[in-house]
Amino acid sequence: MLEISDDGRTWLLSGPTGSYALHLGADDELLHLHWGARIALADAEALAARPLPDYRPFESLLDGHEEYPVEGGPRFVRPALSVRTEERRGTEWRFEAAETEDEELRLRFRDDGLAVTLHYRMRGDVVERWVTLRNDGPAVEVLRADSATWTLPEREDWRLSQLHGRWAAESRLVRTPLTYGEKVIGSRRGHTGHQHLPWVALDTDATEERGEVYGCALGWSGSWRIAVAQLPDARVQITGGAGHDDSGLLRLAAGESFTTPVFAGLWSDGGFGGASRAWHAYQRAYVVPDADRDRPVLFNSWEATEFDISEDQQLALARRAAAIGVELFVVDDGWFGARTSDRAGLGDWTPNPDRFPSGLKPLADQVHDLGMQFGIWVEPEMVNPDSDLYRAHPDWVQHHPGRKRTEFRNQLVLNLAREDVQDYLWTQLDSLLSSAPIDYVKWDFNRCFTDAGWPGEPYPQRLWTDHVQALYGLLDRLRAAHPGVAFESCSGGGGRIDLGVLSRTDQVWTSDNTDPLDRLAIQHGFSQLHPARVMAAWVTDSPNAMLNGRVSSLRFRFVSAMAGVLGVGGDLTRWTEEELAEARNWVDLYKEIRPLVQRGDLHRLRPPRGGLSAVQYVRGDESVVLAWLQAQRFGEPAPAVRLRGLDPTASYECRETGEVHRGAVLMQHGLRTGLRGDLDATVLRLRRI
Repeated sequence: MLEISDDGRTWLLSGPTGSYALHLGADDELLHLHWGARIALADAEALAARPLPDYRPFESLLDGHEEYPVEGGPRFVRPALSVRTEERRGTEWRFEAAETEDEELRLRFRDDGLAVTLHYRMRGDVVERWVTLRNDGPAVEVLRADSATWTLPEREDWRLSQLHGRWAAESRLVRTPLTYGEKVIGSRRGHTGHQHLPWVALDTDATEERGEVYGCALGWSGSWRIAVAQLPDARVQITGGAGHDDSGLLRLAAGESFTTPVFAGLWSDGGFGGASRAWHAYQRAYVVPDADRDRPVLFNSWEATEFDISEDQQLALARRAAAIGVELFVVDDGWFGARTSDRAGLGDWTPNPDRFPSGLKPLADQVHDLGMQFGIWVEPEMVNPDSDLYRAHPDWVQHHPGRKRTEFRNQLVLNLAREDVQDYLWTQLDSLLSSAPIDYVKWDFNRCFTDAGWPGEPYPQRLWTDHVQALYGLLDRLRAAHPGVAFESCSGGGGRIDLGVLSRTDQVWTSDNTDPLDRLAIQHGFSQLHPARVMAAWVTDSPNAMLNGRVSSLRFRFVSAMAGVLGVGGDLTRWTEEELAEARNWVDLYKEIRPLVQRGDLHRLRPPRGGLSAVQYVRGDESVVLAWLQAQRFGEPAPAVRLRGLDPTASYECRETGEVHRGAVLMQHGLRTGLRGDLDATVLRLRRI
């Protein structure tokens, strides 16, 4: 809901439990009023009537109070907008108008030829903010254009939560006290990155189920930056947007415009768990395509075959996958061009004639005959020097003249900002998806930007932004032309996960680390922001050959992967008949609980810190608990887990034990799982009776 004061200078956006208010001052300064529990318009007007604090020497009256601080004038905080022309740098804007349409608020400002529009929209309790720049005058260089600056209320002892990591160890949660000065996270790698997810949360004393939590998440799949600053007067502001540095984002000629990505903010008084459930509901309702449709159980051939593939071999795997109940069969790397290793073939997106003499259609048809959908792996933004594409167009890669072209994994990055590269990829991928009944595409991105040059381009810095916009445009175009095809975002695991790519893909590859114990911590961090509906998780072979050699039971591997979108990635031709039969039982069970896992409300009952870890999903009258015993000491039984989200007056039957419990007992005293020994796991299903 959007409300406006009678004088048209105070605006209030409200959701089910929260409100966001701002006010235009007498000198066209846009001031932040409130972000937190729901208030009335009269409350916002009362806040607007309060004067700013008294001036203190060497400080600014505006710092810590402005909605969107620009560079220039009486300001010293980090500017959200920094521009320059040939004559001057900075912004001296004036208010022009306020517009509303479909509950979206647009505040228009102008500085000579540069028009700046601030956008606000409330979806649930999530506030979406973004900015549009339009240049109607001489060329303007945009050094920095953040999507929003968020101002938090005055509190003591703020604590910062973030998700950090690296390859095979993504999305690990860390909470630290916030101190004076700035904490900056981001990526200068050209993609979202394994090192940080573009999300932060702040609290003072929140627990998993109680207390205020403020969170912000950026929807951008390229380089980015979020700065959290505790100012000298103890106020906290969070500024974030596309691009990592202020060395130049883009140049706007007369008539050109730029729209920043959305920077979304959420206030919750339900603790970290309540904030997560609100983020999940927001993404399922407004971000993720077709989120009301459950994702299928998939099999991926990579760990079974790597590059050594053939049509007959893939069909043999497909038959075994179908026998255990798999619904989507995916051929990974190695089906195209001269791709017999990671040294060749990237860029040549036609089936290898020695491996697939008649293309992919015969295999896809047979997979469909087995009752499964058919998918493939691609990495369109990359090219191997040993490829037909590179030999024909060596100028299509990012590079600096006279400098060595850095290779990672024997590949280079195509300059997707070029229109001819975009046209080539569209033609290749559209033809591929038209050549066979393909239902799913795993879209990978296996190296970072290093030599981000564009010879001959007057403003080469723009490739950092234009590459991402071209990626979005290509995905949008492919989805429109092939509406039945689902897409998964992958970047060597979790290197490209954010609200921007999630608005164009159906799920994401969370990590290349498929060890079921390691994945508990990765999935715990991932769930702080993103829902299980998009979190792909595989059951692979034991011992874990790729990473650590750890031995784990099939039971533990399945229950770990069942916390998200279940997949299987082991070599099924080596599984025993007993293992295949057990796998079929786990797949059948997952299909029964899938609506709860993928669309239910998540409660993190016990974090994965050793001992017992558990999560719970609640949807309607049903609930499911996944529990893992990571270690046991002195023969003690696993502790009881207290459940959440149940009706305390109702009775629930636990389908694993056959016991009947009152909701109040389960929520106060808990439920014992009966787990024993190290790396044991279980699934508990509850139904209201």
